[in-house]
Amino acid sequence: MAVGTHGDVLPFIALGHELVRRGHGVSLAAPAPFEAMARRAGLGFEPLGTVADYEAVIRQPDLWHPQQGFRPMFDYALRVAEATCLWLGATRAQGVDLRVVASPLGWGARLAQDLYGLPTATLHVMPFLIESRSDPPRLPGLPLPRFLPAAWRAYVNLGVDAVAVGPFTLPPLNALRARLGLDPVNRLRHWWNSPTRMLLMFPDWYAAPQPDWPAQAVQLGFPLVDRFGDVPAMPPELDAFLAAGEPPIVFTYGSAMRQGAPFFDTAVEVCRRMGRRGVLLAPQGGQIPKPLSGGLIHLPYAPLSTLLPRSAALVHHGGVGTVAQALAAGIPQLVVPVAFDHFDEGRRLKDRNLGATLSRRSFRPARGARVLGRLLADPVVARAIAAARARMAEGGDAIADACDQVEGLAAGRGV
Repeated sequence: MAVGTHGDVLPFIALGHELVRRGHGVSLAAPAPFEAMARRAGLGFEPLGTVADYEAVIRQPDLWHPQQGFRPMFDYALRVAEATCLWLGATRAQGVDLRVVASPLGWGARLAQDLYGLPTATLHVMPFLIESRSDPPRLPGLPLPRFLPAAWRAYVNLGVDAVAVGPFTLPPLNALRARLGLDPVNRLRHWWNSPTRMLLMFPDWYAAPQPDWPAQAVQLGFPLVDRFGDVPAMPPELDAFLAAGEPPIVFTYGSAMRQGAPFFDTAVEVCRRMGRRGVLLAPQGGQIPKPLSGGLIHLPYAPLSTLLPRSAALVHHGGVGTVAQALAAGIPQLVVPVAFDHFDEGRRLKDRNLGATLSRRSFRPARGARVLGRLLADPVVARAIAAARARMAEGGDAIADACDQVEGLAAGRGV
């Protein structure tokens, strides 16, 4: 069960595909727009709401507000939780030997685990959602100075839970739990983790394991899964564009962004100032200025695993799946964060000399061109991204490792 956008759902499709290859029966519960991708991977599908429901969520302006973005997605997670919990219960009642892997917003799976005792693993794709007193994540819209003690920053994180997250989410969640005959929960970000197994899909060189991480957490690696997305292969027109000139700069603001016109306006001007070609990836053409010059191309979607190795740099929102693809390709990244984990991923890249960050307000043609020029010319950055690329190549298959963990869960180990 996965609730979220492409970066949240595609790892689950890849996991299901590998489990099917190993001979297991797999169904994916996810937002309705992902049905075609799941079916193409050989999975059964249980839609969480309708396509219109999903579009209504991602079109909400608050979704892309640093401090309010969690509300629309949390509300969506709650609305689909009860139906999914009961679906899992009905499936179990049919005699199916059921095991569940869920995203942190897959609250229906956690309810089913509490209600029916289903063996369940929580799969995290971003370190941002793993709490720690010694290495607290950077919260969106709350840029606490790094010189502040980690314990103090962690205390502020807890305060945000108490003041902003809890009052909004816990009353309706606990009302649902009461209807199901379950006791209330006190902290959402503690409860959404399965007490039996957590799969952390990011390597230790990117997010070092912390002594206060939950004991049931198993750290794996980045899942490189874009081949399961909207378009499984390089579009011919993009292949021809790449072959016709120097490696371009790639700009994307994420699969769910519907309000990215200012970002792409700046992208076009950055390319003009730098004399560079550019690839603009946006799911809807209304975000792209027209007409585009001959050195620019727009596509709704392209597999980053085939595009980025033929590119010079990547400018993006900071989603962890996009971060991982650029690391694997060995190119520098400029993150223009919006909400959610984007600020935390940008900090990790900057700390490791793998990229830079600019706020949405600061991402203007002159400054964007200047920062990109520095990234492309800096030998320290070049060495860092080469080392990261080598680590990615040596890191093994994170999806296969996750499948091993799931099969261990199914065999009774760790339950």
